[in-house]
Amino acid sequence: MLVTRPDPDASDTAARLGALGIEGVPCPLLVHQTLDVSLPDPKGFAGLVLTSANALRALDERGVLARYRALPVYAVGNRTAALARDMGFATVTSADGAFADLVELLAHAPLAGPIFYPAARDMSAYLGKSLAPFGRMVITAEIYAMNPVTELPDGLAERLGAGEIEAALFYSKRTAQTFVRLVERGLERPARARFGVLCLSEAVAAPLLDAHFVRVGLCDHPSEEAMMGLALSFARDQNP
Repeated sequence: MLVTRPDPDASDTAARLGALGIEGVPCPLLVHQTLDVSLPDPKGFAGLVLTSANALRALDERGVLARYRALPVYAVGNRTAALARDMGFATVTSADGAFADLVELLAHAPLAGPIFYPAARDMSAYLGKSLAPFGRMVITAEIYAMNPVTELPDGLAERLGAGEIEAALFYSKRTAQTFVRLVERGLERPARARFGVLCLSEAVAAPLLDAHFVRVGLCDHPSEEAMMGLALSFARDQNP
């Protein structure tokens, strides 16, 4: 199975697939870039919001992680929350879900002040806009970018066309869009009908459905554990 998420997560997921007896092929389709933008002083903020572990990595690469460690962290999911704890944050709350779950958590959290949101340059949803009806002020800094690759690794298109790779795991809509663009001419419709695309959510699956991939698997919960369960179920269906 192809693992399309960025590194270092792609290698971690491939290893988890290996533990399940599934060969995972890391193929990051987005590459992390830390951006040189102005960052606010932590004083006066009521919390730090994380929608991706990449925000923590960017703060770390900028050498400013320590200045924000005293802030309570609100993370979209458990893996991002776990990384925040590993990086020294003491007060960490996970929404244990998707963006909408994080909005719900923040809307009712006891926050007496604005929220700092280190975000991606290309956002699929806007936290400030989502929280405005609840009277929450969000200060956003676009601290990193996830840039799409321009081509597949050598030999991968041939492996896909030959059916040597049976499925791919997708964790974001932009990754799915990048995959569709890269295989547009190399993976014909009959091959797409056989190929499994295992997706974190319906939004992630949308570009793949539009591109005529029909073996679409959806997680019942937006988490790595649910993705592993989906991958295992697909593998068992392939090899009963």
